[in-house]
Amino acid sequence: MSFPGKFSEQLLADQLHKVSLSFLVDELVVRRGGCGPNISYGMAQLGGSPVLIGAVGEDFDDYRGWLDRHGVDTRFIHVSETAHTARFVCTTDEEMCQIGSFYVGAMAESRQIELKTAWEATGADLAIISAYDPEGMAQHTEECRVRGYRFAADPSQQLARMDGRTALDLIEGAYLLFTNDYELELLRSKTGLSVEEIDKLCEIRVTTLGADGVDIVGKDFDPIHVGAAKERSKADPTGVGDAFRAGLLTARDWGLSWERSAQVGGMLATMVLETLGTQEYTVVPADFTARLAESFGTDAAAEIEPFLKK
Repeated sequence: MSFPGKFSEQLLADQLHKVSLSFLVDELVVRRGGCGPNISYGMAQLGGSPVLIGAVGEDFDDYRGWLDRHGVDTRFIHVSETAHTARFVCTTDEEMCQIGSFYVGAMAESRQIELKTAWEATGADLAIISAYDPEGMAQHTEECRVRGYRFAADPSQQLARMDGRTALDLIEGAYLLFTNDYELELLRSKTGLSVEEIDKLCEIRVTTLGADGVDIVGKDFDPIHVGAAKERSKADPTGVGDAFRAGLLTARDWGLSWERSAQVGGMLATMVLETLGTQEYTVVPADFTARLAESFGTDAAAEIEPFLKK
């Protein structure tokens, strides 16, 4: 939903303990979403072969068909017999600030899924534990640690409902830790750890900074900062982080450096920012390459271009 005003003008500092607000919105649009599907769609747009795992309701058939047609492997999705597919309801104001609510629904049954079946059947080498049912996230993170599966911790919106111990359990031993700058501060506050101490719990930390780009910090290389890709317009920021993850991870799978991979992620994220909906964009290799050159230079575009033609 789109609110033609500013949330900040509706919030009174001395009344935050009893907030009661209703926003009259201009439009309501129902779109495909979800962290896992968004990331998977973006990877498939770049020629990757993502495998989506999760729990859905019987209302998922149309969405499954969309994902299948766009190159996402949905064979290992669990279908609930009783609950609806999860929903995220989000309102965006004119400054691109957002207020959202998340309904778990069938997603709570994701804790019934084992990763082992899909991992062994597909030859996967990285499990991305994105935001879904917190108990399922904890279970699958522990399965990765026990079985020795490489995993990325991507707690995102679910950090808000976790205590420090739970959050630590999700990131300890991760190959990658994804957050934005606000979530990193929230993680630091909840755990009582410094950023440096958090960095010791994972191999690589990727922190997105909105319009300021992304920071990547790892144990075996110097810190990397990559600026944001140039945008042509702003439509809606929903799904921008998911697209960045899709681009970064796909480019790393191509064998590109962290810097180049972040540039691919940044370009894909900007395409989502310019689009209403998280899966309403299409990667056209020639256009994508041209925009990479515009944002990051011709050397970057030339290095990335061969992979977009596959």
